[in-house]
Amino acid sequence: MKFLVREFGEFTLVSFDTEGPIRPGVLKTLKPPAVNGRKGVILSGRGPIWLYAFLVHYYHPTVWVATYDPRLGGAVVVESHVPGVTPGDVIPLSTEEVV
Repeated sequence: MKFLVREFGEFTLVSFDTEGPIRPGVLKTLKPPAVNGRKGVILSGRGPIWLYAFLVHYYHPTVWVATYDPRLGGAVVVESHVPGVTPGDVIPLSTEEVV
């Protein structure tokens, strides 16, 4: 599994590529990249819901976590520890930024 990390002003974009089908056992050894915990994290990639659940939990200590949805033109906040950013907020993000 490959990860790509890109830094932006208020958040870090963590994109992943599973490089084909994966099995749940991959979670036992998966080491997602470290990020700046004082920023939000946006997750992007094609993967099963259990992988997203794992990554959201992994990045829980950051100020907020969102998942990218290209249909909305941004990332939906799913958890937050700071005022002003709440679950359900959409963080605008262009498809060029997600590449």
